[in-house]
Amino acid sequence: MIPMHQSATSEAAREIERLLGLHPKGFDLSLDRITRLLDMLGNPQRRLPPVIHVAGTNGKGSVTAFSRALLEAAGLAVHVHTSPHLVNWHERYRVGVRGGRGQLVDDAVFADAVRRVAEANGGQTITVFEILTAVTFILFSEQPADVAIIEVGLGGRFDATNVIADPAVSVIMPISLDHQAYLGDSVELIAAEKAGIMKRGHPVVIGQQPFEAAREVLIATAERLGCPLQVFGQDFVAYEEFGRLIYQDEHGLSDLPLPRLPGRHQYANAAAAIRAIRSAGFTVTEAMMDKAMASVEWAGRLQRLTEGVLVAEAPEGSEIWLDGGHNPGAGEVIAETMASFEERQPRPLFLIIGMINTKDPVGYFRAFSGLAEYVFAVPIHGSDAGIDPVVLASAAYDAELVAEPVSNLGEALAGVRRLVKAGDPPPRILIGGSLYLAGNVLAENGTPPT
Repeated sequence: MIPMHQSATSEAAREIERLLGLHPKGFDLSLDRITRLLDMLGNPQRRLPPVIHVAGTNGKGSVTAFSRALLEAAGLAVHVHTSPHLVNWHERYRVGVRGGRGQLVDDAVFADAVRRVAEANGGQTITVFEILTAVTFILFSEQPADVAIIEVGLGGRFDATNVIADPAVSVIMPISLDHQAYLGDSVELIAAEKAGIMKRGHPVVIGQQPFEAAREVLIATAERLGCPLQVFGQDFVAYEEFGRLIYQDEHGLSDLPLPRLPGRHQYANAAAAIRAIRSAGFTVTEAMMDKAMASVEWAGRLQRLTEGVLVAEAPEGSEIWLDGGHNPGAGEVIAETMASFEERQPRPLFLIIGMINTKDPVGYFRAFSGLAEYVFAVPIHGSDAGIDPVVLASAAYDAELVAEPVSNLGEALAGVRRLVKAGDPPPRILIGGSLYLAGNVLAENGTPPT
């Protein structure tokens, strides 16, 4: 299920490929194996800079990106761990640089850390994600930084990152149905799993929640643990007014530029980041916020593609967006953004979608009913869990969209060229449905994250 676009010349990628052949793929939620391994390594997770620990179904990556942008705007060195990667394994580890932009981990340093962790494990049963999480703690404990932002892989309570005993702040972003086989089949159960990253007496920030039931579970857990608590819509808020982003908490009101990341949902994500940084004990100034809103970046999440191999294959003048959101909640916010684009500048909307078989494609597609003209269902290369394009196209039909299966991205773009009518404005194309597909696109387009 992990796409392998990594260059064969990468020493770290070769080490990870070897481990993938030895250990079970996927997730096996438990803290026993990672705890044992970290003990063998001298418990590097206890030697980290202050940690911002982030969980949630949607918005984890965005709040991580905003938090990084805010802290780097203050000149701080910020380590960042995210998953999955889109093109290269190195994307999971951004190493902080004081006074500058954090850099993806050096390949030789990365490979050395992987080898050391694998050697300490001694061939015992473990998942590769757990090994890579231990690598996070090795890398981030051995290279100095002012703060580390660590994103949960799956769930929270039993995620391998949840060995962090004293986070500066725990952040819970929007919760909706996803990974039900692991986390439960209701938003209340999923919220309880995500709330597992909260630590007694440590600050908690709860981002905007689409489901009141999930919000109530999160608040109740934080209160039971005696956590200083900040809740979106109650203790802090953000909204658009006259083309500006208005943020407000107990420190006052800030009038900011709209975030560089498109979509109204990003207002709440930006707000959660500002509140999280403050709750973690860092000063947030107006200058930091202004700079962060203008500089924030997050590959594969409503990313505008303006150059590259695939862009050249699209109809001339096309507006092309890439987004790895893959569940119904993500579908809703992406569709809302596409609708806002349509209001501002009408264009025919075409979807090029690939998904994996743990997702709810009908729920995702339903958000685009009446908005998208046509869907091309594509396979996901490098994953053995991709939904067959024929089955995916059928799911789009079930959501009242017109769709057809195709064999690759090039064929999908050729299909868009075929359907664009003479005299119509150039199309708007959304490629999405999976972070794995986003990785396929960025690799094939020649524009990997840096």
